[in-house]
Amino acid sequence: MKTLGLRILAALAMALAAGAGAAFAQSPPADLTIMPPVPKTYVPARTPWGEPDLRGTWPLEMIDQGRIRLTRPKEFGNRFWVTDAEFAARLEAAKKSDAAYSAEYGGRGTKGLAEWMAKSHFAHRTSMIVSPADGQLPALTPKASALERAGRSSWRQGQDYNALADFDTFDRCVSRGVPASMLPFRYNNGIRIWQSPGYVVMEFEMLGVRIIPTGAKSRWPAFMESWLGSSRGHWEGNTLVIETANIRSGDDVSDDLSLRAASPINQATQGGPPWNSIPVSKAAKMVERLTMTDANTIAYEMTYTDPEVFTTPWTVRVDWPRNDAYEMFEYACHEGNTQLRGRITAWRAQQAEEKKAVAGGGK
Repeated sequence: MKTLGLRILAALAMALAAGAGAAFAQSPPADLTIMPPVPKTYVPARTPWGEPDLRGTWPLEMIDQGRIRLTRPKEFGNRFWVTDAEFAARLEAAKKSDAAYSAEYGGRGTKGLAEWMAKSHFAHRTSMIVSPADGQLPALTPKASALERAGRSSWRQGQDYNALADFDTFDRCVSRGVPASMLPFRYNNGIRIWQSPGYVVMEFEMLGVRIIPTGAKSRWPAFMESWLGSSRGHWEGNTLVIETANIRSGDDVSDDLSLRAASPINQATQGGPPWNSIPVSKAAKMVERLTMTDANTIAYEMTYTDPEVFTTPWTVRVDWPRNDAYEMFEYACHEGNTQLRGRITAWRAQQAEEKKAVAGGGK
């Protein structure tokens, strides 16, 4: 494992050193409360069949390690960007983090986080959410709020573990759903893009593959749903636009596993809501826009709409850095997934011990 970690860290350092592009050199606007539009002056290379070439590996681990949260910390107010002094503190923290990793690997680690942060436009951001403008998730509807509070997942403190329905889809190695699968996570952040005539494929390092026809007009019937939805893509100039519907609907309340859904946001995305219990209605939709801003950066924009769950749509904007040296290994989650049996067995044993103690104390 140590050798593997050194190999990944070394590859990351080489990729970052080679991959600094024009977008990384941009500076935030003078007015930190303004979010400029995605620049579209860069002309990407073309595939052999003439489409913008997005192929490559785009891991999101630097965004997670840099602690750029989904929702905006309150101290930033209405600012999309940090001040120079705040960024200096953020960069210093990254250097300390790198030093800790270097010590862990016998002084042979990489300066990956600080190097990325020093060059990245996105590293100056206060949150991934750009709409609503306050950087917060919209309020849930009353019905969705009640379902969220009643939902069950092992992320909730005090949760019973007596049946499979006490675990969410991520615990059960089924899916992280969407848009959760498109957002930075605490580990396994690789996204690899493949293209062929008429298709774009997104391979996740963890739980899933999205196959996206481009130019197709038809969509699945309304009754057909999947964990990652039914996606259709088209090109607007050099921007890939993906529209997704037919996302698996449901909640984390039902005992019937066929009626349960994957929360659209996972708690392990920094700044996300707790418990992994946000429901999904049949009206849920997602629109994504992928635009290359230089040879090594994709500006990723995503708007999620579910009027039965969120009171308004919300939008994130994240810069994906290329790292084609990043290695993705098999995520064999379901095979040998003993945590569910272990948690249920341990919980039942704990309940038995507590009942025994109560009975003994009453004699």
